[in-house]
Amino acid sequence: MDEVTPIFGENVFNETVMKARLPKETYKQLMKTIEGGEKLDASVATVVANAMKDWAIEKGATHFTHWFQPLTGITAEKHDSFITPTSDGKVIMEFSGKELVQGEPDASSFPSGGIRATFEARGYTAWDPTSYAFIKDGTLCVPTAFCSYTGEALDKKTPLLRSMQAISKQAVRVLKLFGNEDVTSVKTTVGPEQEYFLVDKKVWEKREDLIFCGRTLFGAKAPKGQELEDHYFGMIKPRVQEFMKDLNKELWKLGILAKTEHNEVAPAQHELAPIFTTTNIACDHNQLTMEVMKKVAAKHDMVCLLHEKPFAGVNGSGKHNNWSISTNTGKNLLDPGATPQSNAQFLLFLCAVIKAVDEYQDLLRISVASAGNDHRLGANEAPPAIVSMFLGDELSEILDCLEAGKPYGSHEKEKMQIGVTVLPEFSKDTTDRNRTSPFAFTGNKFEFRMLGSSESISCANVFLNTAVAEELSQFADLLEHSANFKSDLHDLILKTIKEHKRIIFNGNGYDDSWVAEAEKRGLLNLKSTPEALQHTLDEKNIALFEKHGVYSKVELTSRNEIHYDNYSKIINIEALTMLDMAKKLYLPAGAKYAKFLADSVTVKKTLGADDTYESETLKKVSGLTAKIFKGVQSLESAVEGGAKVSDAEENALYYRKEVFSAMGTLREAVDELEGCLPSEEWPVPSYGELLYSVK
Repeated sequence: MDEVTPIFGENVFNETVMKARLPKETYKQLMKTIEGGEKLDASVATVVANAMKDWAIEKGATHFTHWFQPLTGITAEKHDSFITPTSDGKVIMEFSGKELVQGEPDASSFPSGGIRATFEARGYTAWDPTSYAFIKDGTLCVPTAFCSYTGEALDKKTPLLRSMQAISKQAVRVLKLFGNEDVTSVKTTVGPEQEYFLVDKKVWEKREDLIFCGRTLFGAKAPKGQELEDHYFGMIKPRVQEFMKDLNKELWKLGILAKTEHNEVAPAQHELAPIFTTTNIACDHNQLTMEVMKKVAAKHDMVCLLHEKPFAGVNGSGKHNNWSISTNTGKNLLDPGATPQSNAQFLLFLCAVIKAVDEYQDLLRISVASAGNDHRLGANEAPPAIVSMFLGDELSEILDCLEAGKPYGSHEKEKMQIGVTVLPEFSKDTTDRNRTSPFAFTGNKFEFRMLGSSESISCANVFLNTAVAEELSQFADLLEHSANFKSDLHDLILKTIKEHKRIIFNGNGYDDSWVAEAEKRGLLNLKSTPEALQHTLDEKNIALFEKHGVYSKVELTSRNEIHYDNYSKIINIEALTMLDMAKKLYLPAGAKYAKFLADSVTVKKTLGADDTYESETLKKVSGLTAKIFKGVQSLESAVEGGAKVSDAEENALYYRKEVFSAMGTLREAVDELEGCLPSEEWPVPSYGELLYSVK
């Protein structure tokens, strides 16, 4: 029996609900805003607010909130009840058009990067009618943008909407040149895959590092990790299956298109993938997905870990951003069609993306930069920190032929030969997949694989949308004034391929030779977040965002300041947590076991027995305990030094070089000590207990 259809979107004030509850004219006006970007009339907002309130109350809601995405990276909400007092001492339930359209949270209490002083508190939230309102935990949530009193964006949604507007404007210009007069707008669409870990709540509660930092700061490798590759796509454990079942239901009620679920490579690691949707809605949905994952896990006495690298030595978690461009008439502009070599419109849009990724490779790297993702990028489960593109054999050959002026002989799709006669015959894809590529073409979309699992997808898509908008703008400027469109179009495609083919790499991104090859090509290798952030305010980047109205210089500068500050704070919290655990747990455990061994040596000597094991182990444990103590002193000194560096950029670079390095030295000694002590003497759950805690 179909259980999904009746519940899908039941907590969403979607198009079906609006059509049923709004007057016909109001509905038409609202849809013009949602689909065509027309300005919303205040009278429409009043009618919508009343219908929204009635619907929410019928669903059991008592409060409403402007749900927004400040620069903290998570969502924010302030709840107000629908009640309004009456003169007779009672209340009525009201929700006005003004309350729907505008809210006023305290702007000074959110990160602003200097845009707002502490005493300058006023900020505004503004309704985003293109993203449906929804009910969560008995509260009507209205998706909104968040800006300062002086008009600067203080959130992740506003620049995203601006970037979508920018790429739509420039793409429509280009499409008109190809005779697409019916196209009035273009939307980018995204399907963000979400990886995560599940651990039992009881073991999580015993790990201070997981509680405060979301990742293990210490932990010796378990005897079995992912070596046998038996977890990937393996049978889902019953407890996890129950979690996934409940998670799907909650997401479907919110209209989130949860589609695929499976075990990932590492033990205790899993993935959820949605069907793609419009980028700003996909961003809202992904924020909700992460929130719901944590809530549902708690109901099953588990904890959902979204950190990019919760455990050393096994795969970390990413968020593959499947990005494409489509017209309002339903045409996917990144679909090559049956004959991509003769599809000039597709080739031009492909060239725009190639040129954008090459010229703004620094921005794409910045868009995925975080303290957590630094642990993951370049490891054997994630792309390297060097940005490159994978196009596959067919497209690469087409571009090579165009550049060389040779005809491309299209190849029929090869039939798969599996060698078993009873299996059905099917066509082989024209190219293999490349999981080591940061930015891979996968048929009719690009998969940006560098995003970290805990981060908002907003920044990556803002940067990508704006960079591609710029290249389309340049193409339109040239071709709109062309005397010979076909000839100039051919020359433009050829010129773009020649000048930007260095960014295309179809090989193994994990191979050491690629680092040398990338350097020879002039590609950037920004290994850490502080190194990447040094490029944010490059002149070309400021010019890009200002030209397309996505960020002002003030907004971009403030975000860079916040990014630096956030990095330093995360490393500082991790360092303080390490010191706390080392001093209160590991040093005492080492000293206690050393005393036990010393006492054993004394007894055995008295008895004339062989004390080789106790003596040698005592020597090793005592040496490691001393090494840990020295590591604690070094880390304390490094943290104290960080407090003296006031400049945000210098502070982040200091934390990367000095504090992060000292943390690694301390961890190495503690992890080695773990291998020397009996399990009952070790003060925290081991990696084996954590990774295999969910039975």
